[in-house]
Amino acid sequence: MRDRIDIDGISVSPDHFIGGARVTSPETFETRCPFDWDRKLADVARGDAATAALAAEAASAAFPAWAALTAAERGAYLHRLADLIEANVEKLSMVECLDMGMLLESLRLRVVLRGAANFRNYADLAANHEERVWSSRGTLNRVIRMPAGPALIITPWNAPFMLSTWKCAPALAAGNTVILKPADWSPLSASVLADLIAEAGFPAGVFNIVQGLGAELGNALTSDPRIKRISFTGSVPTARVIGKAAAENIVPFTAELGGKSPLLVFAEADIDAAAKKAAGQFDDSGQVCMAGTRIIVEESVKDDFLDKFHTYTDTHVMGDSRDPATTMSALIHPVHAERVLGFIDRARAAGDTIVRGGKRFKEGANWIEPTLIMPKSNQSEVVQSEVFGPVLTFQTFKDEAEGISLANSTAYGLSGIVYTGSEDRANRVGRAVRGGTVWVNTFLVRDLTAPFGGIGISGIGREGGDYALDFHSDLKTLQILEGSVG
Repeated sequence: MRDRIDIDGISVSPDHFIGGARVTSPETFETRCPFDWDRKLADVARGDAATAALAAEAASAAFPAWAALTAAERGAYLHRLADLIEANVEKLSMVECLDMGMLLESLRLRVVLRGAANFRNYADLAANHEERVWSSRGTLNRVIRMPAGPALIITPWNAPFMLSTWKCAPALAAGNTVILKPADWSPLSASVLADLIAEAGFPAGVFNIVQGLGAELGNALTSDPRIKRISFTGSVPTARVIGKAAAENIVPFTAELGGKSPLLVFAEADIDAAAKKAAGQFDDSGQVCMAGTRIIVEESVKDDFLDKFHTYTDTHVMGDSRDPATTMSALIHPVHAERVLGFIDRARAAGDTIVRGGKRFKEGANWIEPTLIMPKSNQSEVVQSEVFGPVLTFQTFKDEAEGISLANSTAYGLSGIVYTGSEDRANRVGRAVRGGTVWVNTFLVRDLTAPFGGIGISGIGREGGDYALDFHSDLKTLQILEGSVG
């Protein structure tokens, strides 16, 4: 076991958490602070196939006893963990801020608390679940949720703590044991979570966390036949690799794969509110899968919209994510910053118009200016491909049919945003826009019991509420001949 590291006075282990204990690896990988790239935070244990096997064995061994508990008994552990998350908001927020770059204020006030809410929500949903019971053809029928087995959870580098809790909570509540693999660019908040799991008294092996690179660790985990569920959030190419491994073992697989969401603005809408919300899509430097990155505005109000949009965008401040004045974080990693700049450079070379931004905020840093591009064509790469940075496109439409057509013109379908002052249009266009979630006159308001997921290459399957609990269960229909038992 390696020595714990100090991050602004917070003690963090660089090791895995397997079978209720810290486990090290001979190799490491480094993690750095996105907004202070010269600052190395830690050398983190770099798992391999042997680590994957150890975690799968621990999760398998712990499964029978965990599955045998009632939902209420498992829920008590989840509620204790939620209590501990709430008691450690400052610690979790600072570690995540330094490791991933998200704004400290957002983490303190919203994101980390959402992690606690995830565990509470699923604990209560599972405990309050009522089995479906009915009579049919002389039999009494009952649908039973059976825990499926060890679940593999693979999370992305953006919002790692919140997304880890969102995906792990239903697996645990359903009676599965968990192996969490956080992204190698932002693994440290998961390590803090492991300490809280131990403090909450979870049985050894119920909740395991392993760190490493996808090619070395992820492939070994996804192909292990002891894994009975896989839940992944990340890129389309990685999902294809994981999907093949899941198919080989006939393992149910959910994937949330990002988006290229439209922000559709009609002339009768509150243009000021729509423009403010559009400028808000630069939050977290656009590293948000559901962001409305394609602004599509009715032709008659485009000038008014753009004037207001530029005014609101001008208020963004790029800087240290710990500073309350900062509104735009740095991008996670220099490799990702170069990727985003590549999209901008290719758009410029292809004849798309860079309306604003389009370059680094300062040389050598991971900030990129908030960028708006007017594409030469709807087939432009910057319209059709996910950039995952502070890059928005601007297009106009003449009538509702054209607006809907543009909104639905990519292979993605994670979400959509519609601004309108018409109730009829809100319902009509809200139904017509292809996306797993469509917001009207708002954005990122989530009910944790609602289904969440994508259409097209934005993913397969649904998370949220009973949908996630069903995914993490094997559903059985029990039929008893009526009158045959006393």
